[in-house]
Amino acid sequence: MTYAGKWADFPAYILEITEEIWRDRAIETLNKYYAKDIPVRTPMGTQRGNQPVISATMSMLTEFPDRQGNAEDVIFSNHPEHGYLSSHRGVSTMTHNRDGQFGPGTGKRLIFSVIADCAARGEEIYDEWLVRDYGAIVRQLEWTPEEYARRLIEIDGGPEKTAKPFLPENDIEGDYKGRGNDNEWGERYADILSHIMTKDFAHIRRTYDRSMQGVYAGGKRAIGVGDALDFWLNLRSAFPSAKFEIHHQIGMDGGMLSPRSAIRWSLDGTHDGWGAFGRPTGKRVHVMGLSHAEFGPWGLRRETALYDEVAIWKQLHLQTGDL
Repeated sequence: MTYAGKWADFPAYILEITEEIWRDRAIETLNKYYAKDIPVRTPMGTQRGNQPVISATMSMLTEFPDRQGNAEDVIFSNHPEHGYLSSHRGVSTMTHNRDGQFGPGTGKRLIFSVIADCAARGEEIYDEWLVRDYGAIVRQLEWTPEEYARRLIEIDGGPEKTAKPFLPENDIEGDYKGRGNDNEWGERYADILSHIMTKDFAHIRRTYDRSMQGVYAGGKRAIGVGDALDFWLNLRSAFPSAKFEIHHQIGMDGGMLSPRSAIRWSLDGTHDGWGAFGRPTGKRVHVMGLSHAEFGPWGLRRETALYDEVAIWKQLHLQTGDL
């Protein structure tokens, strides 16, 4: 059965419209594929409508004219009320050839990961959550995420004028109010993350394949369970008292791929520990996270977990005044 009468199935729809936009540069198709009043949330803030999406896409392609997106997976489910729900993971490549928000063109070749959670009905995406690994991008341009967050505030005209990072109390209400599905693989990954966030880091050794491979925020690559443990411990230790919450989860098994899961989660609380963000500031922080996991005969065998380090540093700078 085709999807919306045009595509072989729902993943084909997600992949092919993404290629139209980013490979073919058919940016005007966003007027058709993105709802006119779509809410789009990223760690850097919230937007309403497809026109800001079009503007941001053009800006990115101007600074990085050869940008290409390479799809890795579309984890999805179908809901009778909410339509199709997808979590699309990809790896993007691009060359910093022109001046823009990342500074004068450097000619540097970049690679970074992206995960986008979308809700769609027919040809139209009507809800989106997106995390790009900006920490990986700026590191390859020889900035630290801490430094680049300061630059963003400066080029926006200072703390009063700069766009405010995402906070749940400033979220935009949209039509999608689902929480995914109840597939066993989504439940399994949710259980793993819940153990980790209650500081049961030994659970990683119990449930991950010892030879697992991972892709983590900041462009980090993991080979083996020790690297995975280091990533999660370093994040959680920065926000030891923060509340962990799972907002959305999809599990699936099929498509000639391993059983897998996509989860959107958050940490919300105080920067009150030493860890991934240096000296504790005592300031409130919200971490928006998107993660994918694949399972094999010896446990979790592949994991991608993204959050935006630059957005977190921006939250901290705006509160501490460390500009």
